[in-house]
Amino acid sequence: MKYVMKSLMVAFKEIITWDIIKYVLLIGTIVTAFWIGVGFLIWDYIVLLSSHIVELVPFSMIRSNGAWMLSSFLWLQLVLVTFALIHAFFGNLILQYVSKERYSSFSILILILSALLWGIVWFFEGDYIYSEFLKLLTWLPFETLEKGIAFLIGYYIIYNAIIITMLFVTSILSEPIISSIAKKHFNMEVVRDNLFISIKYTLKNTLIFILASIILFPLLFVPIINLIIQILLWVWLIKDTISIDALSLANKQMDLNLIKEKRAAIWFISFVTALFNFIPILNLFSPFFGEIAMFYYFKSIINNK
Repeated sequence: MKYVMKSLMVAFKEIITWDIIKYVLLIGTIVTAFWIGVGFLIWDYIVLLSSHIVELVPFSMIRSNGAWMLSSFLWLQLVLVTFALIHAFFGNLILQYVSKERYSSFSILILILSALLWGIVWFFEGDYIYSEFLKLLTWLPFETLEKGIAFLIGYYIIYNAIIITMLFVTSILSEPIISSIAKKHFNMEVVRDNLFISIKYTLKNTLIFILASIILFPLLFVPIINLIIQILLWVWLIKDTISIDALSLANKQMDLNLIKEKRAAIWFISFVTALFNFIPILNLFSPFFGEIAMFYYFKSIINNK
């Protein structure tokens, strides 16, 4: 377990270094812009599909989960607005005390603190906010509520498309991403010889993720259960990709039995990685965090055998 915790701590530190942030900014901007463009072009079809899905769910379940989704959406907007206001009013002041090289890292810290601040508010007042949204949705006609939920589902589809694409691109580029980590912590060069194996697992798990999301979709309208289901879906999506990437980079002779032996550690690292996906912007860091943590874990295990 000590290797797992150490790996997570290293990953947290490394994702806020410029070597990693430059990849996040480049890949994240391109992937997000691509899916926003795709969403803009086919948005009407996405909403139409979402509306058909909503029609299959009982109204009481839609109303209950609609209140939860609106509450979560309000929390997210307050986090982003707080983050933007801090930068707008204090950005120049921050630059006087923080170097440009550390400014990106400091921005991530501000985002995390904003999320924690409003998370505390929701912890104490979340039930009240939920009940007020529930009252609002009770007064609205079903057609209005159905259309609103369909729009939120549309955003959910685009958001997951960004997560899947980020994982796929990060996996392909894992060698240059991990190279600086390998030199810094293990004084070694990494060579990637098993890229197609990783791509195969990524494509397979993506297909399973999509099919499971469709089958389990009604459960996403049940508060608390929807969080558990979503985390499990994301963990399943990423665990094989980042573990195979990491193992192939940590040792030229890739022993897949090590993945079976360390299954619990892999699931735990993947679980922590999946939590990033709950916060937009931070979700762009998720695959990088997972790749770094898993590589450090496997390399530590191999070195201490």
